[in-house]
Amino acid sequence: MKPNDTDLNFHAGHRERLRQKFLDGHLADYEVLELLLSFVIPRCDVRPLARGLVAHFGGIYAVLTAPISELMGYKGVGRNTAIFIKAIASLMQTSCKFELTQSPIFHDEITLRNYCILKIGGKTIEEFHVLYLDINLRLIADDLHTIGTIDWSPVFPRDILKRALDLNARSVVLLHNHPTPNTSFSEPDVKITSEIKNILATCDINLYDHYLVSGGIVYSARDLFLLK
Repeated sequence: MKPNDTDLNFHAGHRERLRQKFLDGHLADYEVLELLLSFVIPRCDVRPLARGLVAHFGGIYAVLTAPISELMGYKGVGRNTAIFIKAIASLMQTSCKFELTQSPIFHDEITLRNYCILKIGGKTIEEFHVLYLDINLRLIADDLHTIGTIDWSPVFPRDILKRALDLNARSVVLLHNHPTPNTSFSEPDVKITSEIKNILATCDINLYDHYLVSGGIVYSARDLFLLK
């Protein structure tokens, strides 16, 4: 059934109010998603879809980082909409990465953590990344070190050291995810962190932190006093 003129006028008015609310800086998370969806799903009330996605995946970041297959598995999300959502996530990730190359990461650690979530928050298998920093703690490179299984990924400390020396990096940030609901650093996680810290120290390279992304949250080994 095609929408009648009254429906179209209502949706047009609502979307205009939503845009104005955005300009005023008063949108809730689901309303930001609703606004974005309104550009890819025309002539339709997307408010229930936006609310449903946020509730189903557990938050706006969880929607953005969800695998495209899972997005398309949600009723009302077609291929174009799923691609649009992932494109927005990719744009945000690129923006965060650029910011990290411009100023020391400790100046805006929120951007760093957002980047980590966008990078691997939605991965269904474990990945281990290494972020290499210059003398001013600005990002030089973000390398995918290894890809593992659902609960394990191999790590090679000497390869990390060699890459750091090749890049003339002065500090390193380790990053991995837990696709399972496990939000704690495992004993092997702590052990390999210590090994990497020690081997980097032989060349005066600092291990700044080790981040774990799980359930859309970033956990810091430094904050948990695990950098021994």
